[in-house]
Amino acid sequence: MAADSEPESEVFEITDFTTASEWERFISKIEEVLNDWKLIGNSLGKPLEKGIFTSGTWEEKSDEISFADFKFSITHHYLVQEFPDKEGKDEVLEDVIPQSMQDLLCMNNDFPPRAHCLVRWYGLREFVVIAPAANNDAVLSESKCNLLLSSVSVALGNTGCQVPLFVQIHQKWRRTYVGECQGPGVRTDFEMVHLRKVPNQYTHLSGLLDIFKSKIGCTLTPLPPVSIAIRFTYVLQDWQQYFWPQQPPDIDALVGGEVGGLEFGKLPFGACEDPISELHLATTWPHLTEGIIVDNDVYSDLDPIQAPHWSVRVRKADNPQCLLGDFVTEFFKICRRKESTDEILGRSTFEEEGREAADITHALSKLTEPAPVPIHKLSVSNMVHTAKKKIRKQRGVEESPLNNDVLNTILLFLFPDAASEKPLDGTSSTDNSNPPLESEEYNLYNQFKSAPSDSLTYKLALCLCMINFYHGGLKGVAHLWQEFVLEMRFRWENNFLIPGLASGPPDLRCCLLHQKLQEPAPMTEDLLEEQSEVLAKLGTSAEGAHLRARMQSACLLSDMESFKAANPGCFLEDFVRWYSPRDYIEEEVIDEKGNMVLKGELSARMKIPSNMWVEAWETAKPIPARRQRRLFDDTREAEKVLHYLAVQKPADLARHLLPCVIHAAVLKVKEEESLENISSVKKIIKQIISHSSKVLHFPNPEDKKLEEIIHQITNVEAIIARARSLKAKFGTEKCEQEEEKEDLERFVSCLLEQPEVLVVGAGRGHAGRIIHKLFVNAQRLTESSDEAAAMAPPEEDLKRMVPPEEKRQNLAADFPPAAGRELILRTTVPRPAPYSRALPQRMYSVLTKEDFRLAGAFSSDTSFF
Repeated sequence: MAADSEPESEVFEITDFTTASEWERFISKIEEVLNDWKLIGNSLGKPLEKGIFTSGTWEEKSDEISFADFKFSITHHYLVQEFPDKEGKDEVLEDVIPQSMQDLLCMNNDFPPRAHCLVRWYGLREFVVIAPAANNDAVLSESKCNLLLSSVSVALGNTGCQVPLFVQIHQKWRRTYVGECQGPGVRTDFEMVHLRKVPNQYTHLSGLLDIFKSKIGCTLTPLPPVSIAIRFTYVLQDWQQYFWPQQPPDIDALVGGEVGGLEFGKLPFGACEDPISELHLATTWPHLTEGIIVDNDVYSDLDPIQAPHWSVRVRKADNPQCLLGDFVTEFFKICRRKESTDEILGRSTFEEEGREAADITHALSKLTEPAPVPIHKLSVSNMVHTAKKKIRKQRGVEESPLNNDVLNTILLFLFPDAASEKPLDGTSSTDNSNPPLESEEYNLYNQFKSAPSDSLTYKLALCLCMINFYHGGLKGVAHLWQEFVLEMRFRWENNFLIPGLASGPPDLRCCLLHQKLQEPAPMTEDLLEEQSEVLAKLGTSAEGAHLRARMQSACLLSDMESFKAANPGCFLEDFVRWYSPRDYIEEEVIDEKGNMVLKGELSARMKIPSNMWVEAWETAKPIPARRQRRLFDDTREAEKVLHYLAVQKPADLARHLLPCVIHAAVLKVKEEESLENISSVKKIIKQIISHSSKVLHFPNPEDKKLEEIIHQITNVEAIIARARSLKAKFGTEKCEQEEEKEDLERFVSCLLEQPEVLVVGAGRGHAGRIIHKLFVNAQRLTESSDEAAAMAPPEEDLKRMVPPEEKRQNLAADFPPAAGRELILRTTVPRPAPYSRALPQRMYSVLTKEDFRLAGAFSSDTSFF
């Protein structure tokens, strides 16, 4: 049995080689994507213009592919360019190397200030990258790297794609790529080395040239010349010799009387710290050849002062503390608080002893009954005293969020007539008026739905903003608001005019709180909205329309009753002729005697049966206006407004006044920008105004949109602060010659708007000499003792006549060690054999304090090897 079962244990396995493997599927997906993106064949673009990598437009498109269950993202990066005419393209491209190989030798865009790392390392205008889709995934093993590279090589060969294709390996933070580019009979391998610690022999040009020559392995004698581009970057971090001039406002001086009370109407502006943290100077030698210069471990000709090209960039401080932005942000935070004023301060200060149970009817009877008031108690100084007395009844003076000096200063700012013995009474007029319709100020408060900049509402918003930031925060805001409401009640009860409010009906273009503070009026926007909802709920039926008409005819009935009382025996025609002349039609007719006379009659709409006018006329009684019930009870409306103010929570108050605060902030940045004249800031301010007018013009804007507006304002403040910082450091105001001053101001403006700015004249130009002096001063502060720092100014040292060798060493010491050393080596040699086709070779090197990187692109002839 055992012997019989042995043959059955053998399994005959058949391998089906026609079934695609995972590797083949992966290659097929790469080819499919390349075909979809039409990256097949060679497409030559225009020669690269100088600076196009920074000024041009880069675009990318991505897709997702997978190798088994491991997902990759494949991304095509390319510079948007117009292609030349395609006539005769096939003839021209027969013996032309791929575009990317030609770009390896282009010197117009070395060291671009802002570009993809592969663009900086290889000078490519177009490439494809395959990388792990998840950020935490990485290709670490050598076998997987080789498998991906072989996949890339097969896909490029099958499709005829001549765009370089890279694979990202190792962890993503290391930015390590390997890749390949194929053309007809040629291939370029992209290789990379990334080290934490650099070998000493590779820290200078001579050692890097040895690596480059050994890698290309050219046996020709003499070796074709190697083109060299070098950039050293120096970082200036020590600004101690230029203290940041911005200082926070001195609130103690304000209260102490050193600054007038009007300072409460001014928002602070500027950064509390230097918004420019570093200055990066890049000294570049763009066109060098081997043998012209010496740079080894013992000597170097690379003197930054003698570099033909200088360029500068500034590093901005991360989120510098800006006063205006902080003020507006902290005020906006109140909008999210839920506490009421009473919960914040304790028992209501409006309740006097013995009157806790008083209701609205008691208040109305008190207001309508005449009562003698001693004249000496009507001074505004007594108003403040009365309000503070009510506060003290509920809590001790030492517990008040606002001290007396601050409170008095604010109230005098809000109510300037308090400084006089006799405040303005109700018969006086103020010079407050809305700005002209053509003025920019009018357009702003109208667009933002805030309030005029000289109004009481606007000033109150600024005071609450400052109190919130400097004096007690939320408690200080609640305290000032209660004092303000007490002041408003006192003035109303004693018929004192409220300064900073225009006469007339409420201005519906302003915020609701501003409408409420004006003379008691029948309709503010919230009441109009409420009435509209009531009328809309009546529906469109005949009964609803009739009821709606009767609700709107109260004024008409009152006028009819007054007209009947003044004109006994009158008719409806008489009233219509006086009240609505268009509804009384007169025409000339000939009477019985043949004379031409005027005859009048009601219009057709007045003759409609059950006309509202007819019904109102029939029900109207002859009652003089003085005996009628008031259509508008100003006392009742005023009490409603005062009650409305009293029950406002700090969050509600902040939302009412936030448009005014944003309005004030925009005016402040416009004022500060006018002193600096920064074109980019002008554009941003216009965007802020446009955005704010859309957001603030409607009730209850979203918090996210409000935060965006505040963030934009803070950004503008930071830009202006950076401009002032740079002007102070470069001494634009100290220039004696107008031409030099204009050039320096233009240079500073470019530093704010461009990623990197070329220094005209390099180290010998006016800006270059200033930059050199900045580095010299920083070096003296860092490396020299206090006695050495007090030596002669650096300008005099530079003018000394010293031997060339000593002068070179002194100048080198003027700068700190280079923070970054970048080199690009290029040549065209036959490879791999002397009879092979001469092709571009390139190697990029960067050495910083943290790491060392070599990125090589080595081309070889695949036909003659």
